[in-house]
Amino acid sequence: MKPFDFHRGLVVPLARANVDTDMIIRMEHCAVVPRDKLGPFAFESLRVAADGTPVRSCVFNDARFADASILVALDNFGCGSSREMAVWALAGMGLRCVIAPRFGDIFFANCFQNGLLPIRLRSDVVDALIVQAAEGGLELEVDLAAQTIEGMKGGAIAFDVEPLRKRMLLEGLDEINLSIGYADVIDRWQRCDRSKRPWVYKPPVL
Repeated sequence: MKPFDFHRGLVVPLARANVDTDMIIRMEHCAVVPRDKLGPFAFESLRVAADGTPVRSCVFNDARFADASILVALDNFGCGSSREMAVWALAGMGLRCVIAPRFGDIFFANCFQNGLLPIRLRSDVVDALIVQAAEGGLELEVDLAAQTIEGMKGGAIAFDVEPLRKRMLLEGLDEINLSIGYADVIDRWQRCDRSKRPWVYKPPVL
């Protein structure tokens, strides 16, 4: 997993609440498109009209935000089904950070498993960020180690992140990598347990 420590990036504002994972990536793409190719299909239902033409009013079709790597959205972002492909699609379109007042629980957890930093901020702060970003050219500096965001009007913003999840992002660890880091502890426990309960480790009789 790609570590996240400090990131400076352009902000794209999505002034929409209750963006579910189906809106982020449609299910028909999840089954046939490889993980590293999902980016172009992100937010397809918002970007493309029924006749296949681009929706000109969609923020993701606005050339000013073509290089955005930070998304700011309204409440309850990533709700709906538990598909991890939603996070893969966001990463595939170049995003490293998503800011919203609240996230779907499973989506929130999936972000940390895939190197994408989800940040929860108060609704009024998010509203102000969306207004500023809509003007175009807003860049933010996200410092995970310091847990601060800089670049918006009004000064730096602090954000909370659970210590273990923070460590996982800083070091680029998913849960499997994290467990491997305790291999010595696990091995010691197994050796001790094997001496106490040797019958548990005998191969089954077929």
